[in-house]
Amino acid sequence: MTPIEVDRLQTYLRKLFGSERIKVVLPPRKGLSIEFSVNDETIGTVHKDVDDGETSYSIHLTVLEEDLPAPRPAAKTAAAAPGRR
Repeated sequence: MTPIEVDRLQTYLRKLFGSERIKVVLPPRKGLSIEFSVNDETIGTVHKDVDDGETSYSIHLTVLEEDLPAPRPAAKTAAAAPGRR
């Protein structure tokens, strides 16, 4: 991707998600993945695809299990209403 494409994609994603904290980062060397970050934390990669003259961009988000919040306690099941079986 070119710097112009990166800028256009970043502008679109910031508007779509309502956040100026989103960045699309070109790699330091050619051939490496283009990264997608929020608050300077890389959360995925961006891939460009050109097929039959149409260009699309896909974002692969990676969420590590260790970054997820602790599981919530299981909810108690409600007792059946009177008169129902």
